[in-house]
Amino acid sequence: MNQSKTNIKRRKSSLINVGSVPVGGDSPISVQSMTNSNTEDVDATVAQILQLEDVGADIVRVSTPSFEAVEAFKDIKKKVNVPLVADIHFDYKIAIAVAEAGADCLRINPGNIGSEKKVKEVVSCAEHHGVPIRIGVNAGSLEKKLQKKYGEPCPEALLESAMAHVEILLKLNFDQFKLSIKASNIFMMTESYRLIAKEIKQPLHLGLTEAGGFRSGTVKSAIAIGELLREGIGDTLRVSLASDPVDEIKVGFDILKSLGLRKKGINFIACPSCSRQNFDVIKTMNELEVRLEDIKESIDVAVIGCYVNGPGESKAAHVGLTGASPRSLIYLDGSPAHKIENDDIVNHLEMLVRDKVKIMQENEEKLIAKS
Repeated sequence: MNQSKTNIKRRKSSLINVGSVPVGGDSPISVQSMTNSNTEDVDATVAQILQLEDVGADIVRVSTPSFEAVEAFKDIKKKVNVPLVADIHFDYKIAIAVAEAGADCLRINPGNIGSEKKVKEVVSCAEHHGVPIRIGVNAGSLEKKLQKKYGEPCPEALLESAMAHVEILLKLNFDQFKLSIKASNIFMMTESYRLIAKEIKQPLHLGLTEAGGFRSGTVKSAIAIGELLREGIGDTLRVSLASDPVDEIKVGFDILKSLGLRKKGINFIACPSCSRQNFDVIKTMNELEVRLEDIKESIDVAVIGCYVNGPGESKAAHVGLTGASPRSLIYLDGSPAHKIENDDIVNHLEMLVRDKVKIMQENEEKLIAKS
Protein backbone atom coordinates (compact mmCIF):
# COMPACT_ATOMS: atom_id res chain seq x y z
CA MET A 1 0.00 0.00 0.00
CA ASN A 2 1.86 3.03 1.34
CA GLN A 3 5.31 1.41 1.54
CA SER A 4 7.63 3.99 0.06
CA LYS A 5 9.13 3.20 -3.30
CA THR A 6 12.71 4.21 -3.82
CA ASN A 7 14.55 5.32 -6.92
CA ILE A 8 17.88 5.09 -5.11
CA LYS A 9 20.53 3.60 -7.37
CA ARG A 10 22.92 1.63 -5.20
CA ARG A 11 26.65 1.65 -5.74
CA LYS A 12 27.79 -1.53 -7.45
CA SER A 13 29.73 -3.63 -4.98
CA SER A 14 31.04 -7.18 -4.94
CA LEU A 15 29.21 -9.83 -2.95
CA ILE A 16 30.47 -11.57 0.18
CA ASN A 17 28.63 -13.93 2.49
CA VAL A 18 28.62 -13.53 6.26
CA GLY A 19 27.34 -16.96 7.15
CA SER A 20 23.89 -17.21 5.56
CA VAL A 21 23.61 -13.44 5.02
CA PRO A 22 24.75 -12.01 1.68
CA VAL A 23 26.34 -8.56 1.91
CA GLY A 24 26.85 -6.37 -1.13
CA GLY A 25 25.77 -6.87 -4.71
CA ASP A 26 21.99 -6.71 -5.02
CA SER A 27 21.34 -8.20 -1.57
CA PRO A 28 19.23 -6.30 0.97
CA ILE A 29 21.11 -3.86 3.19
CA SER A 30 21.69 -5.81 6.39
CA VAL A 31 21.32 -4.44 9.92
CA GLN A 32 23.63 -5.46 12.71
CA SER A 33 24.57 -4.75 16.31
CA MET A 34 27.19 -5.84 18.84
CA THR A 35 26.84 -7.57 22.17
CA ASN A 36 27.96 -5.66 25.25
CA SER A 37 27.94 -8.57 27.69
CA ASN A 38 31.10 -10.31 28.85
CA THR A 39 31.69 -12.83 26.06
CA GLU A 40 32.95 -15.37 28.57
CA ASP A 41 29.51 -15.27 30.21
CA VAL A 42 27.95 -17.60 27.66
CA ASP A 43 24.41 -17.50 29.05
CA ALA A 44 24.28 -13.69 29.18
CA THR A 45 25.74 -13.34 25.69
CA VAL A 46 23.41 -15.92 24.18
CA ALA A 47 20.43 -14.25 25.84
CA GLN A 48 21.40 -10.91 24.33
CA ILE A 49 21.93 -12.40 20.86
CA LEU A 50 18.53 -14.10 21.01
CA GLN A 51 16.95 -10.74 21.87
CA LEU A 52 18.66 -9.22 18.83
CA GLU A 53 17.50 -12.10 16.65
CA ASP A 54 13.96 -11.56 17.91
CA VAL A 55 13.87 -7.95 16.66
CA GLY A 56 15.30 -8.93 13.28
CA ALA A 57 19.09 -8.54 13.51
CA ASP A 58 20.76 -9.89 10.39
CA ILE A 59 24.28 -10.08 11.86
CA VAL A 60 25.71 -9.77 15.39
CA ARG A 61 29.29 -8.90 16.33
CA VAL A 62 30.91 -10.42 19.41
CA SER A 63 34.18 -9.28 20.96
CA THR A 64 36.79 -12.02 21.38
CA PRO A 65 39.74 -10.38 23.15
CA SER A 66 41.15 -13.58 24.69
CA PHE A 67 41.43 -17.31 24.15
CA GLU A 68 38.92 -17.77 26.97
CA ALA A 69 36.51 -15.67 24.91
CA VAL A 70 37.21 -17.89 21.90
CA GLU A 71 36.23 -20.97 23.90
CA ALA A 72 33.03 -19.21 24.96
CA PHE A 73 32.43 -18.20 21.34
CA LYS A 74 32.30 -21.89 20.37
CA ASP A 75 29.46 -22.52 22.83
CA ILE A 76 27.64 -19.31 21.89
CA LYS A 77 27.72 -20.19 18.19
CA LYS A 78 25.94 -23.49 18.85
CA LYS A 79 23.05 -21.79 20.63
CA VAL A 80 22.13 -19.01 18.18
CA ASN A 81 21.06 -18.79 14.55
CA VAL A 82 22.23 -15.34 13.43
CA PRO A 83 25.70 -15.09 11.81
CA LEU A 84 28.40 -13.95 14.24
CA VAL A 85 31.29 -11.61 13.51
CA ALA A 86 34.27 -12.07 15.83
CA ASP A 87 35.92 -8.79 16.83
CA ILE A 88 39.69 -9.11 17.27
CA HIS A 89 42.48 -6.61 17.77
CA PHE A 90 46.26 -7.10 17.80
CA ASP A 91 46.57 -10.88 18.45
CA TYR A 92 46.68 -12.80 15.19
CA LYS A 93 46.55 -16.15 17.02
CA ILE A 94 43.13 -15.26 18.44
CA ALA A 95 41.92 -14.38 14.94
CA ILE A 96 43.03 -17.80 13.67
CA ALA A 97 41.51 -19.60 16.65
CA VAL A 98 38.11 -17.95 16.35
CA ALA A 99 38.01 -18.54 12.57
CA GLU A 100 38.58 -22.21 13.29
CA ALA A 101 35.90 -22.02 16.00
CA GLY A 102 33.24 -21.16 13.43
CA ALA A 103 33.15 -17.36 13.18
CA ASP A 104 31.17 -16.19 10.16
CA CYS A 105 33.39 -13.12 9.70
CA LEU A 106 36.52 -11.64 11.29
CA ARG A 107 36.67 -7.98 12.25
CA ILE A 108 40.35 -7.06 12.19
CA ASN A 109 42.67 -4.34 11.02
CA PRO A 110 45.52 -5.99 9.09
CA GLY A 111 47.80 -3.13 10.09
CA ASN A 112 47.58 -3.85 13.82
CA ILE A 113 47.68 -7.64 13.63
CA GLY A 114 51.46 -7.62 13.29
CA SER A 115 54.01 -8.59 10.66
CA GLU A 116 53.17 -9.48 7.10
CA LYS A 117 53.74 -13.13 7.97
CA LYS A 118 51.13 -12.97 10.76
CA VAL A 119 48.59 -11.26 8.52
CA LYS A 120 49.22 -13.89 5.83
CA GLU A 121 48.49 -16.65 8.35
CA VAL A 122 45.20 -15.03 9.33
CA VAL A 123 44.18 -14.52 5.72
CA SER A 124 45.12 -18.09 4.79
CA CYS A 125 43.01 -19.41 7.65
CA ALA A 126 40.07 -17.18 6.69
CA GLU A 127 40.34 -18.28 3.07
CA HIS A 128 40.51 -21.93 4.07
CA HIS A 129 37.34 -21.67 6.15
CA GLY A 130 35.49 -19.37 3.72
CA VAL A 131 35.39 -16.58 6.27
CA PRO A 132 35.29 -12.96 5.05
CA ILE A 133 37.05 -10.13 6.86
CA ARG A 134 35.80 -6.74 7.91
CA ILE A 135 38.37 -3.95 8.00
CA GLY A 136 37.45 -1.12 10.35
CA VAL A 137 39.03 2.35 10.29
CA ASN A 138 38.08 4.82 13.00
CA ALA A 139 38.95 8.49 13.36
CA GLY A 140 39.49 7.97 17.08
CA SER A 141 42.29 5.45 16.55
CA LEU A 142 44.06 6.89 13.52
CA GLU A 143 47.70 5.87 13.14
CA LYS A 144 50.20 8.31 14.69
CA LYS A 145 52.05 8.81 11.41
CA LEU A 146 48.82 9.93 9.75
CA GLN A 147 47.94 12.20 12.66
CA LYS A 148 51.35 13.80 12.24
CA LYS A 149 50.98 14.07 8.46
CA TYR A 150 47.48 15.60 8.46
CA GLY A 151 47.55 17.37 11.82
CA GLU A 152 44.18 15.95 12.86
CA PRO A 153 41.71 13.32 11.65
CA CYS A 154 40.12 14.22 8.31
CA PRO A 155 38.51 12.31 5.43
CA GLU A 156 41.76 12.18 3.47
CA ALA A 157 43.60 10.71 6.46
CA LEU A 158 40.91 8.09 7.01
CA LEU A 159 41.02 7.18 3.32
CA GLU A 160 44.79 6.74 3.41
CA SER A 161 44.51 4.56 6.51
CA ALA A 162 41.79 2.43 4.94
CA MET A 163 43.66 1.97 1.67
CA ALA A 164 46.78 0.84 3.52
CA HIS A 165 44.74 -1.99 5.08
CA VAL A 166 43.06 -2.78 1.76
CA GLU A 167 46.38 -3.04 -0.03
CA ILE A 168 47.64 -5.57 2.51
CA LEU A 169 44.71 -7.88 1.75
CA LEU A 170 44.81 -7.35 -2.01
CA LYS A 171 48.54 -8.06 -2.02
CA LEU A 172 47.63 -11.46 -0.57
CA ASN A 173 45.01 -11.92 -3.33
CA PHE A 174 42.21 -11.79 -0.75
CA ASP A 175 39.17 -9.80 -1.85
CA GLN A 176 36.48 -11.26 0.43
CA PHE A 177 36.23 -8.28 2.73
CA LYS A 178 34.00 -5.37 3.64
CA LEU A 179 35.12 -2.07 5.05
CA SER A 180 33.97 0.59 7.50
CA ILE A 181 35.50 4.04 7.73
CA LYS A 182 33.88 5.62 10.76
CA ALA A 183 34.00 8.93 12.60
CA SER A 184 31.81 10.54 15.24
CA ASN A 185 31.54 13.72 13.18
CA ILE A 186 28.77 13.55 10.57
CA PHE A 187 30.61 15.54 7.90
CA MET A 188 33.88 13.65 8.31
CA MET A 189 32.11 10.31 8.26
CA THR A 190 30.01 10.95 5.17
CA GLU A 191 32.87 12.43 3.14
CA SER A 192 35.18 9.55 4.11
CA TYR A 193 32.68 6.99 2.81
CA ARG A 194 32.24 8.96 -0.41
CA LEU A 195 36.00 8.87 -0.97
CA ILE A 196 36.45 5.17 -0.25
CA ALA A 197 33.38 4.27 -2.36
CA LYS A 198 35.28 5.53 -5.41
CA GLU A 199 38.40 3.50 -4.65
CA ILE A 200 37.21 -0.05 -3.91
CA LYS A 201 34.48 -2.41 -5.12
CA GLN A 202 34.02 -4.28 -1.84
CA PRO A 203 30.89 -3.82 0.33
CA LEU A 204 30.80 -0.91 2.76
CA HIS A 205 29.65 -1.16 6.37
CA LEU A 206 28.05 2.14 7.41
CA GLY A 207 28.13 3.63 10.87
CA LEU A 208 28.54 6.89 12.74
CA THR A 209 30.76 5.78 15.59
CA GLU A 210 30.17 6.88 19.19
CA ALA A 211 26.97 8.58 18.02
CA GLY A 212 25.72 9.20 21.57
CA GLY A 213 22.74 8.19 23.67
CA PHE A 214 19.46 6.88 22.32
CA ARG A 215 17.86 10.18 21.28
CA SER A 216 20.84 12.20 20.09
CA GLY A 217 22.57 9.16 18.62
CA THR A 218 19.48 8.19 16.67
CA VAL A 219 19.16 11.66 15.18
CA LYS A 220 22.82 11.93 14.19
CA SER A 221 22.94 8.39 12.80
CA ALA A 222 19.77 8.88 10.79
CA ILE A 223 21.23 12.00 9.19
CA ALA A 224 24.65 10.51 8.45
CA ILE A 225 23.64 6.99 7.41
CA GLY A 226 20.51 8.22 5.63
CA GLU A 227 22.51 10.72 3.60
CA LEU A 228 24.86 8.02 2.33
CA LEU A 229 22.10 5.52 1.67
CA ARG A 230 20.26 8.12 -0.44
CA GLU A 231 23.43 8.39 -2.53
CA GLY A 232 23.46 4.61 -2.98
CA ILE A 233 26.42 4.06 -0.66
CA GLY A 234 26.24 1.28 1.92
CA ASP A 235 25.63 -2.48 2.03
CA THR A 236 25.29 -3.15 5.76
CA LEU A 237 24.99 -0.87 8.77
CA ARG A 238 25.19 -0.51 12.52
CA VAL A 239 23.62 2.36 14.46
CA SER A 240 26.11 2.82 17.33
CA LEU A 241 24.16 3.94 20.38
CA ALA A 242 24.97 4.19 24.08
CA SER A 243 21.75 2.25 24.61
CA ASP A 244 20.36 -1.26 24.56
CA PRO A 245 21.73 -3.06 21.45
CA VAL A 246 18.12 -3.93 20.59
CA ASP A 247 17.55 -0.21 20.01
CA GLU A 248 20.33 -0.23 17.41
CA ILE A 249 18.50 -2.84 15.36
CA LYS A 250 15.15 -1.08 15.62
CA VAL A 251 16.59 2.29 14.59
CA GLY A 252 18.58 0.68 11.77
CA PHE A 253 15.46 -0.84 10.26
CA ASP A 254 13.54 2.39 10.75
CA ILE A 255 16.19 4.24 8.73
CA LEU A 256 15.98 1.69 5.92
CA LYS A 257 12.18 1.64 5.95
CA SER A 258 12.00 5.42 5.76
CA LEU A 259 14.04 5.27 2.53
CA GLY A 260 12.11 2.34 1.09
CA LEU A 261 15.21 0.14 1.22
CA ARG A 262 13.85 -2.55 3.56
CA LYS A 263 10.27 -3.54 4.30
CA LYS A 264 10.36 -5.33 7.61
CA GLY A 265 7.73 -4.80 10.26
CA ILE A 266 4.99 -2.23 10.58
CA ASN A 267 5.31 1.11 8.86
CA PHE A 268 3.27 3.40 11.10
CA ILE A 269 1.85 6.61 9.65
CA ALA A 270 0.71 8.67 12.62
CA CYS A 271 -0.06 12.35 13.08
CA PRO A 272 1.79 14.33 15.78
CA SER A 273 -1.61 15.16 17.32
CA CYS A 274 -3.20 18.58 17.84
CA SER A 275 -6.37 20.07 19.32
CA ARG A 276 -8.39 18.57 16.45
CA GLN A 277 -7.68 15.01 17.60
CA ASN A 278 -10.71 12.95 18.55
CA PHE A 279 -8.71 10.42 20.59
CA ASP A 280 -5.35 10.39 22.35
CA VAL A 281 -3.05 9.73 19.38
CA ILE A 282 0.21 9.63 21.36
CA LYS A 283 -1.09 7.17 23.96
CA THR A 284 -2.61 5.03 21.21
CA MET A 285 0.67 4.89 19.27
CA ASN A 286 2.73 4.09 22.36
CA GLU A 287 0.48 1.14 23.15
CA LEU A 288 0.32 -0.11 19.58
CA GLU A 289 4.09 -0.03 19.09
CA VAL A 290 4.58 -2.17 22.20
CA ARG A 291 1.78 -4.62 21.41
CA LEU A 292 2.73 -5.09 17.76
CA GLU A 293 6.49 -5.20 18.17
CA ASP A 294 6.56 -8.88 17.20
CA ILE A 295 5.14 -8.26 13.71
CA LYS A 296 7.83 -8.86 11.06
CA GLU A 297 5.65 -8.66 7.95
CA SER A 298 5.62 -5.50 5.83
CA ILE A 299 2.36 -3.68 6.56
CA ASP A 300 1.25 -0.04 6.62
CA VAL A 301 -0.89 1.19 9.51
CA ALA A 302 -2.23 4.75 9.59
CA VAL A 303 -3.35 6.31 12.88
CA ILE A 304 -4.69 9.82 12.26
CA GLY A 305 -6.55 11.86 14.86
CA CYS A 306 -9.00 13.80 12.69
CA TYR A 307 -10.68 14.13 9.31
CA VAL A 308 -8.28 16.70 7.86
CA ASN A 309 -5.55 14.26 6.76
CA GLY A 310 -7.14 11.07 8.02
CA PRO A 311 -8.98 9.86 4.90
CA GLY A 312 -6.05 10.42 2.56
CA GLU A 313 -3.51 8.63 4.77
CA SER A 314 -5.95 5.84 5.70
CA LYS A 315 -6.77 5.12 2.06
CA ALA A 316 -3.08 4.53 1.37
CA ALA A 317 -2.61 2.01 4.21
CA HIS A 318 -3.44 -1.65 4.76
CA VAL A 319 -5.19 -0.69 8.00
CA GLY A 320 -6.18 2.92 8.64
CA LEU A 321 -7.95 4.89 11.34
CA THR A 322 -9.47 8.34 10.90
CA GLY A 323 -10.48 10.03 14.12
CA ALA A 324 -14.03 11.33 14.53
CA SER A 325 -16.59 11.85 17.30
CA PRO A 326 -18.29 9.97 18.81
CA ARG A 327 -16.87 7.10 16.73
CA SER A 328 -13.83 6.83 14.46
CA LEU A 329 -13.70 5.32 10.96
CA ILE A 330 -11.70 2.23 10.05
CA TYR A 331 -10.26 1.75 6.54
CA LEU A 332 -9.17 -1.65 5.25
CA ASP A 333 -7.03 -1.88 2.11
CA GLY A 334 -7.92 1.67 1.15
CA SER A 335 -11.69 1.52 1.61
CA PRO A 336 -13.94 2.68 4.48
CA ALA A 337 -14.96 -0.45 6.40
CA HIS A 338 -16.74 0.37 9.65
CA LYS A 339 -16.83 2.67 12.67
CA ILE A 340 -15.58 1.89 16.18
CA GLU A 341 -15.96 3.36 19.64
CA ASN A 342 -13.00 5.56 20.57
CA ASP A 343 -12.41 3.77 23.86
CA ASP A 344 -11.68 0.51 22.00
CA ILE A 345 -9.22 1.79 19.40
CA VAL A 346 -6.08 -0.02 20.55
CA ASN A 347 -7.67 -3.45 20.98
CA HIS A 348 -9.54 -3.17 17.70
CA LEU A 349 -6.53 -2.01 15.67
CA GLU A 350 -4.36 -4.76 17.11
CA MET A 351 -6.98 -7.34 16.09
CA LEU A 352 -7.26 -5.91 12.57
CA VAL A 353 -3.49 -5.79 12.06
CA ARG A 354 -3.01 -9.36 13.23
CA ASP A 355 -5.88 -10.54 11.02
CA LYS A 356 -4.36 -8.74 8.04
CA VAL A 357 -0.93 -10.21 8.72
CA LYS A 358 -2.43 -13.71 8.91
CA ILE A 359 -4.07 -13.21 5.51
CA MET A 360 -0.79 -11.93 4.06
CA GLN A 361 1.05 -14.99 5.39
CA GLU A 362 -1.57 -17.35 3.95
CA ASN A 363 -1.37 -15.67 0.55
CA GLU A 364 2.41 -15.90 0.58
CA GLU A 365 2.22 -19.60 1.43
CA LYS A 366 -0.17 -20.16 -1.49
CA LEU A 367 2.21 -18.40 -3.88
CA ILE A 368 5.11 -20.52 -2.65
CA ALA A 369 3.05 -23.66 -3.06
CA LYS A 370 2.14 -22.73 -6.64
CA SER A 371 5.78 -22.04 -7.55
